[in-house]
Amino acid sequence: MVPMSAQEIAQAVEGRLIAGGDPNAQATSAVSDSRQAGVGSVFVAIKGERVDGHDFVAKVGEQGAVAAIVDHEVPAEGLAQIVVNDTVEALGKLAKHNIERRRELPGDFDIIGLTGSVGKTTTKDLLSALMSTLGPTVAPIGSFNNEIGLPLTALKIDAGTRFFVAEMGANHLGEIARLTRIAPPNTAIVLKVGVAHLGEFGSRERIAQAKSEIVMGLLPDGVAVLNGDDDHVAPMASLAPADVLWFGKESNHEHQVTATDITADNADHAEFTLNADDGSSVRVHLGIPGLHNVMNALAAATVALRYGMALPDIAQVLAAQHTISPHRMALSRVERGSVSFTLIDDSFNANPDSMKAGLEGLKAWEPQDGGKPFRVALLGAMLELGASEDELHAQVGRFAAELGLDAIIAVGSDTDTHLHDLARSLADGAASVTGVSVDCVENIDRAEQLVLGMAAGHTDTVVLLKGSHASGLSALAERWSKN
Repeated sequence: MVPMSAQEIAQAVEGRLIAGGDPNAQATSAVSDSRQAGVGSVFVAIKGERVDGHDFVAKVGEQGAVAAIVDHEVPAEGLAQIVVNDTVEALGKLAKHNIERRRELPGDFDIIGLTGSVGKTTTKDLLSALMSTLGPTVAPIGSFNNEIGLPLTALKIDAGTRFFVAEMGANHLGEIARLTRIAPPNTAIVLKVGVAHLGEFGSRERIAQAKSEIVMGLLPDGVAVLNGDDDHVAPMASLAPADVLWFGKESNHEHQVTATDITADNADHAEFTLNADDGSSVRVHLGIPGLHNVMNALAAATVALRYGMALPDIAQVLAAQHTISPHRMALSRVERGSVSFTLIDDSFNANPDSMKAGLEGLKAWEPQDGGKPFRVALLGAMLELGASEDELHAQVGRFAAELGLDAIIAVGSDTDTHLHDLARSLADGAASVTGVSVDCVENIDRAEQLVLGMAAGHTDTVVLLKGSHASGLSALAERWSKN
């Protein structure tokens, strides 16, 4: 955070400053978690579903915080308080002011915004690694991409920051537009328009409309980086205020970065030729698994090229990224007594597009010893898919079965009827294809029992975990990580 006084913060958030500490003391960080508050921090008190940050205002004062942004005055000795109508809105205003302060300071500073139905966080991770080689880079941890996460990340920008990689998500129209008003991008990436949050938006066209807000939010000379292979993304070029750069595997646009000669090794690490629009090329071996990550790597590489990074350096950085944000195609070995198996943990969240990509990754996986793998798909429900949710689950089940996997386990719930019904639809879809073992279980404990039984009988068992956060599969991944 660019240092600023409590008085300046109050003015930036249009709040009322209540004396209680030194109004001229300089704040150098902003947090919404009281455990992270310390000397020089400003604490933003946010009311959550379970916890109200206002209950911790006195505590952060004792920890050395400079000020607290609150929606009502709280008894706290020696702490300046800034009273506003809405603390989340104030958080956004403070982040916007911090960005404006950075733009006023010497030295180049660019915001790279990205959105898409799938691949945002992986692309963010790859892009952060690439841009960090060109200058100090701020990027969110995990998927901090909403009205709270993005501003909190933006408040990590300081006088020395060269790049801010801003992941922008949306459940409703207007949300990305609001985020671009906080952090107007110099460069905006649109990865893909899928069916994530279809139940909220109602149609893929409205999802495309929401994603296009990032292009319309570009600065006047901003550059749009678009997926030329996606028919819902390509029309966004007409909304770009300036240049458009394209990436893809199939389309043919001017100023396009492409991937050709795509293959994968036996652990599903993609290999491809990265072709720049000037005719140069380099061979790339991705350090993270999943053929679907070729498009994510292309998007990140296109931006890196825009900022002057050399192709061989791009290839080297992409090859070196073996770990990304948790629960995203993370490979590990699980051991339980005498039973062991390979785990592909992609349990962070799920929608039909990412589910199919994960399943294709499972299909492509081969053991290092050249043995015959026993492939198990452990799948949970997908949420926010609207009226077509049952059929979309059945389609994913059929897709999994038609890949020729050895076993499919749909994980429902013994406490949530809706989740269990969706898991049943997935299992029914898989069962419509003959030759595949299909189970539908009511919790992760039963799923674990089935997996351990299968792994006991097959030396080269590999298990994919994929489902929405509500399905509980990430909790099973955490359990399995504690060997």
